[in-house]
Parts: sequence; structure tokens; C-alpha cells
Amino acid sequence: MEPRQQGLLETEPLREVDEDMVSEVDLNNSVTDEEREEMTNELVKLEEEISTLRQVLGSKERRHLELKQKLGITPLSELRHNFNRSWTDMQSSTVYKKTSETLSTAGQKTSAAFTNLGSAITRKFGDMRNSPSFRSFEEKVENTVTTIKSKVGPGAGGGGGNFEEVLSSAANASSQDTPTNTLSESTEHPC
Repeated sequence: MEPRQQGLLETEPLREVDEDMVSEVDLNNSVTDEEREEMTNELVKLEEEISTLRQVLGSKERRHLELKQKLGITPLSELRHNFNRSWTDMQSSTVYKKTSETLSTAGQKTSAAFTNLGSAITRKFGDMRNSPSFRSFEEKVENTVTTIKSKVGPGAGGGGGNFEEVLSSAANASSQDTPTNTLSESTEHPC
């Protein structure tokens, strides 16, 4: 036998004793025969009531399922309904409203920041275009284009035509330089 933990008031460890003997001793010491009979009768009645309640609950659950089937309520539709109800409850909560307001304010501030950034970029591009270095670059590009046009145009110094004219004259020139098919005419004579 192992010694058990000691209680606060006990000085000796408990010894193992037959449970039936302990219950008899406890009942004999604290309950009279009349009280014991009353408790036994009450116990029997409680067990019968519990059994009856289980039967009633079972029949109620069956009826519950029958009604759901007749109404076309499926587990999926119940899940949807519960989800929708939970979503509605959550949206009406104070925490959700405060969070929604905070996010809305943050979105408005972010939108305003992007608008200000776009305005600043546009203003900087305008300032850059009006700067002397950009004007100098623009003049150089215009001079280069004019030079190219004058060199590509008809007659080498002939006043620079537009690119469409240059392309069409190049196409005409290449069609005139194409040799005719004289080979096929010479092979038609019999040998």
C-alpha cells in the first residue's frame, strides 16, 4: 500500500478500504432506513424522468428535422443564414463601426496625398520644360530633324520635303530599277 497525500487536518495517511464498506458505513452513520428508502424512491423517479425526457427530446428532434425538410432548409442554407446573421451583427458592432470610420479617413487622406503628389509632379514637369537646359535640348532636337530632312529630301540641297514624299520617291525609284523578265521571252522559241 502506498501512503496517500495527507489532508490539512489528518495526521495519518489514508489506508485503502473496500468502497462498499465505506458507503455502508457512511449511509449507516448519517442516513436512517426511512431516509434511505425515500432517496432510493427519488432516485428511481429521477431515472424514469430522465428516460422520459430523453424520449421527448428524441421525438422533438425528429419533428424538427421533418419540418426543416418540408420547408427545404438544408444545412448549407442554415450555414448561409447563420453567416449572414453573424455578418450583420458584426457590422452593427461598435468596434466594426470605429474600424470602418478609421479606414475611411485613412483612405481619404491617402487619396488627398496622391492628388497632391500628382499636382507636384505636373508642376515639376512644367518647371522643367520652361528651364533653359530643356529649351536648349529642344532646339538641338529641332535642328537635328531639320538637318536630316534637308539631307534626305529631293536634290540633296533642295529644301527638305516631308518624310512621306521621301518614302514615295524611294518606292518609285526602286520600281523603275527592277529588270523586266526577258528570260522567259527568249526561252519560248523552239530549238
